[in-house]
Order: sequence, then C-alpha cells, then structure tokens
Amino acid sequence: MSSARDEIVRLVNRYDFAVDTRRWELFDRIFTTDVEADFSAAAHRRDRPQFKTDFAAFHDPFDSTQHIMANHLVSVDGDVAQAFTYGSCRLVRTGLGWRIRKRVCRVVWFTGNPFVNETIAGVKFELDCQVLRREGDAGRVGYLQALRLD
Repeated sequence: MSSARDEIVRLVNRYDFAVDTRRWELFDRIFTTDVEADFSAAAHRRDRPQFKTDFAAFHDPFDSTQHIMANHLVSVDGDVAQAFTYGSCRLVRTGLGWRIRKRVCRVVWFTGNPFVNETIAGVKFELDCQVLRREGDAGRVGYLQALRLD
C-alpha cells in the first residue's frame, strides 16, 4: 500500500510526463476542475479547461520539452497537502485521488533559446534568482507554511 506522500510524488511526476508527451487530457487526472495555475501576472488561470488550452498553446512551438521535478518535499494534513518540488503545488484528496488545486511556477534560471521565455505574445516569465526567498518571506510558499516556519 502506498503512502499519501508516494501518491503525491507520482502525481507531480505525472504532470511532467503529461507536458513532455503533450497528453493534455491527463491534466483531467492531475488537476482539480477549479485549478489555480499561477505562472506569472500575465499567465494566471483559474479553470482547468482554459489552463489546458493555454498550456498546449504555450508548448506548441517546441519540438520537445524535458521537465524534471526534484527535491520532493511533502506535508500532508488530512485531505490537504503542500508539496514543494522546484515547482510548488497545493493538493487536495478527492474521491478520485489526489489532485493539484494550485500550481505556482516561478522561473529562477534558464539558459538556451531566449524565445522560450515568450512563446505567446505578452506571456513572459520574469526571471529572478531571489524569487524563492522573497516568496517565502511573503508567506506564499505553502510548504513553509505547512512546516510552520514562516
């Protein structure tokens, strides 16, 4: 029998798999219907159908992608969990299993093709190597809140 932590780590890794294989229908098994997807001020979505459409459009110009989640930290409190994976997710256990309720993405570093940063006009990631410290100090890193460290 797997633990809630194991199920959550698999769910987060399934997200990467869905993106890299372009299987947007898997998002129905990963995210809640009312998911809050926060990638920047210009790319903030609050429903799964629109998130899937926008996410597919953002990734469409790429021949391929390789998402890798690392440093899985999970805190479970009943049917709610906070996960930090160098991607931060807020999860909830539903009748269908764990689902991501909120996904926050902040880019701290990348190299390579500069057009990767804006494949949809006006939707651009702000690069900031200090963002994790600042988001934590502002109380916006759920895993820190779950640990009662902020």
